Amino acid sequence: MDAQGLKKSLKELGFDFFTGVPCSLLGGIIRALGDDYIPSVREDTALGLAAGAYLGGRKPCVLMQNSGIGYSLNVLTSLNLIYDIPVLLMISYRGFGGKDAPEHIIMGKHCVELMEAIGISSRVCSGQDLESALAEADGQIKNGKPYAVFIREGAIS
Repeated sequence: MDAQGLKKSLKELGFDFFTGVPCSLLGGIIRALGDDYIPSVREDTALGLAAGAYLGGRKPCVLMQNSGIGYSLNVLTSLNLIYDIPVLLMISYRGFGGKDAPEHIIMGKHCVELMEAIGISSRVCSGQDLESALAEADGQIKNGKPYAVFIREGAIS
């Protein structure tokens, strides 16, 4: 899927607040979002901004690299999950299949199971299935739950 198509799909689903920490794998969608994207200094801060946006009537999406899950776990478990604050997590999947720079391998091996361990549904996407993953995510979000879409390298052109 191309970045403009992804932006259109997100907007059609009602997502209207975008924040996060940049990653090169998400560069295309961040550029496509333009002024709609609010950069954050850390992933936990982005989740706090998204929670505030949700409480103010917005439908948030947080973009991050999977290494940011570590910073995010406390916010997700002590804010989002306890108080039913939904958010779409679009997470670049660095270290998928053990291929990447050494600093990405361990988180790449465990990021999906970390989401599962804390009770957040997720899906790993290669591009072809991104549209259906967003529809699945939207259903979870309507039920007050966060949802993580892991985006493999090359999924967004």
